[in-house]
Amino acid sequence: MLAITGYSQTENEMKEFNSNFAHTVYFWLKNPDSQEDRMAFETSLKKFLNNSQFAKTNFIGTPPQASRDVVDGSFTYSLIVTFESAEAQKNYQDESPHKLFVQESSDLWSKVIVYDSQGI
Repeated sequence: MLAITGYSQTENEMKEFNSNFAHTVYFWLKNPDSQEDRMAFETSLKKFLNNSQFAKTNFIGTPPQASRDVVDGSFTYSLIVTFESAEAQKNYQDESPHKLFVQESSDLWSKVIVYDSQGI
């Protein structure tokens, strides 16, 4: 079983990965070398995830050193959020913590790509 740390929990607690619906987002910041921009983005994202009533698990990542040519490490941050259902993911899009995150952070990124998947 895969477990992903949720930001709404203490540092050492884990939640079981919910395989019903996964929402994967890649962000390219306009100024990826700016520590101020990175801190603002991370703070807003963690605040949002802490206050989401629909996100079950989440993972925030940065690209590792690419070990193979097929690995795309051009993004600045990745986010994987899981949900109980596609309906829960739709509700997450409309909840105020998500809208506030977009409002606070959208000026920081130049590109966002989203991949949604339902479990089989």
